[in-house]
Amino acid sequence: MDEGKGCFSSCMASNLTATVVLIITVTVILIRVSYVIYWTGKPVRRTCRKSLSTLVVLGSGGHTAEMLNLLMVLQKDRFTPRFYIAAATDNMSLQKSRVFESSLDDTTGKHGVAMQFVQIYRSREVGQSYITSVWTTLIAMAHALWLMIKTRPQVLLCNGPGTCIPLCIIAFVFKVVGIRWSYIFYVESIARVRRLSLSGLILYKLCIADELFVQWPQLQKKYPRARYVGCLM
Repeated sequence: MDEGKGCFSSCMASNLTATVVLIITVTVILIRVSYVIYWTGKPVRRTCRKSLSTLVVLGSGGHTAEMLNLLMVLQKDRFTPRFYIAAATDNMSLQKSRVFESSLDDTTGKHGVAMQFVQIYRSREVGQSYITSVWTTLIAMAHALWLMIKTRPQVLLCNGPGTCIPLCIIAFVFKVVGIRWSYIFYVESIARVRRLSLSGLILYKLCIADELFVQWPQLQKKYPRARYVGCLM
């Protein structure tokens, strides 16, 4: 009888200890996530003169055209080296980015800065069923994790393609666990006049992006945490 009571007391103590450890762990994680969200959106310190490695996420069609227009006015010496990423099925975007970088060499005469052009698996292709997209999403997340570990960018620059979501989520997780503090800048496409794209909405709702820029004033009124910058095209 005493042995049974001792075993019961031991089990209760063990369960209580596990519960306390779980509560402490969850509390620490929530505090850390809150800390990261609080500091997300604070500007890059201007006193820092060194260049920032930048991951540029390209999308097919108009997304790439908008991104290259944005890069034209970017302070390129500040955001270097640049890593260009596009979906595995998108060959044109990387080709356009290579032409863009070559034109910079021709006009500025600055060579020797290593740029990388990488393709990444997409979470979901257009028209793909949601059931099969579960598997492709897991593959895309694993690939995105490998690319983030490999490049460890200080800045992520995105403007709409769904390819950016796994990369941004991993960048946010890296902030939480202290691996790398990456600034995430998201520029919503000019085609989005009244509502954010799905990518923009995810980053807005989860408070992942440090800055979310929109190109229409009515869009900023609907999403007050976004910043209106006017038309960039």
